[in-house]
Amino acid sequence: MQPITVASQTMAMATANFSSLAPFSNSKLPSFHGYLKPISSSNSTNLFRVSIASIGYRKPISTQLQGNRLVSFGVKCQAAGDDGFLEPPRVYQGVYGPWSVDSTDVREVISYRSGLVTAATSFVLVSSTAFLPDDFFLTEFLEQNIDILYTFGATGLGLSLVLIHIYVTEIKRTLQALWVLGVFGSFATKICLAQPADESLVQYVVDHPTAIWFIGPLFAALTGLVFKEGLCYGKLEAGILTFIIPSLLLGHLSGLMDDGVKVTLLGVWMALFVIFAARKFTQPIKDDIGDKSVFIFKALPEEEKAALIQKLEQQKFSES
Repeated sequence: MQPITVASQTMAMATANFSSLAPFSNSKLPSFHGYLKPISSSNSTNLFRVSIASIGYRKPISTQLQGNRLVSFGVKCQAAGDDGFLEPPRVYQGVYGPWSVDSTDVREVISYRSGLVTAATSFVLVSSTAFLPDDFFLTEFLEQNIDILYTFGATGLGLSLVLIHIYVTEIKRTLQALWVLGVFGSFATKICLAQPADESLVQYVVDHPTAIWFIGPLFAALTGLVFKEGLCYGKLEAGILTFIIPSLLLGHLSGLMDDGVKVTLLGVWMALFVIFAARKFTQPIKDDIGDKSVFIFKALPEEEKAALIQKLEQQKFSES
């Protein structure tokens, strides 16, 4: 048992940055909650090989003990899930081949949804000033910071428009261009018009409906985003927002809508925007990715696209 004891001590030192290994029994390594798994062991040669799951890292070495003398040492690192510790990612069949959700996709989708939550929260806080009494303790705070909240909301919307998955690139670029125009128009309105009048940007737009021409593209981009969500997922709140947002802005711009109707539509907008943003987190991650194989295909060089299409056509012909 002495060679095995030496081997135990050696392996424990090598994996100290992972955890301490339990005592060996019958020349077999412990499972270590799925992270350590013996590939092979032999009492006659005292040869041990270890598989340590470490995401994205592989560094093969080798190890062998002869008697009490350490000849060489090795650790083989595999991607988590290769040895059964983690379930393999689910594979979806796309138009251009199979695909799966990876960690980058998860981060992008969470960031996309977080941007929508930021936009919705900021919009609700800014719009609530139309409903709160003047002597309410939060009213003064919101009015003093209303442009900062507007900026947070615009930034959250911009993040979502960068990360949104739309198959037609031209549509995505159009929404992003509208956002840029809206941000530039908001900044110009604040500096050139609202600030000289000693008003916040939001209050200036309320008092001067023609300012909708400058900030309107920002909300046109928002309308395009909720329209896409309603079209892709059949969400009722997104479909209603697609009509409420332009109706309220155009009604304010034209002066054809009285204040009572505008306040009512604003309240509905607030409620539906909160529901819309909250319900995004009830969807599977894959929903916001769409058919990932389409985006992979669009990123390929033209030669590889042609080769892939030819291969898919041959497969379809052979299956028919």
